[in-house]
Amino acid sequence: MEITWTVDGESRALGVDPRVTVLDGLREQLGVTSVKKGCDHGQCGACTALVDGRRVLTCLALAVAADGAEITTAAGLGAPEPGSDQSWAVVPGGSAAGPRDELHPVARAFLEHDGFQCGFCTPGQVCSAVGMLDEAARGMPSHATEDVAADFRGLDDAEIRERMSGNLCRCGAYVNILAAIRDVAAEEGAR
Repeated sequence: MEITWTVDGESRALGVDPRVTVLDGLREQLGVTSVKKGCDHGQCGACTALVDGRRVLTCLALAVAADGAEITTAAGLGAPEPGSDQSWAVVPGGSAAGPRDELHPVARAFLEHDGFQCGFCTPGQVCSAVGMLDEAARGMPSHATEDVAADFRGLDDAEIRERMSGNLCRCGAYVNILAAIRDVAAEEGAR
């Protein structure tokens, strides 16, 4: 089947078997290696990307079901265009090699807080954190949400841990990942 995606701001066409996942389409057919194949069973989160602004485990999503989707990987999270009124929550259309090569605040916070060791899970962690912060900003509760009427500033450590629980780090950089996300959440809450 012929499908089209917009990947990190670039329109891409590909022919896929109906059984191919978004992850395999990205990596094997388009050469997009910023999404990682970890468990290939939806249990580790290394393959997390933003599909139409929502975080998705790409190893579980069928490529044909995402026909026409806008897919943003960690490499595509860049600064908004100068003069743009876009927020940092989900910035589709960035490119690591293009004019929008400034680090996303979440990626910058991961660097500042040393929120990685081997780095394998980092792209999925960053995409998941961006998606999670957007979900919280839109008022979507999690299992840990005590007050569903709480605003974005209500992201405490338990809430962040719960929302990020689908992303594993084999190196155990969780303390620093939590600190990075907490800082970005506080910055976003102050706006």
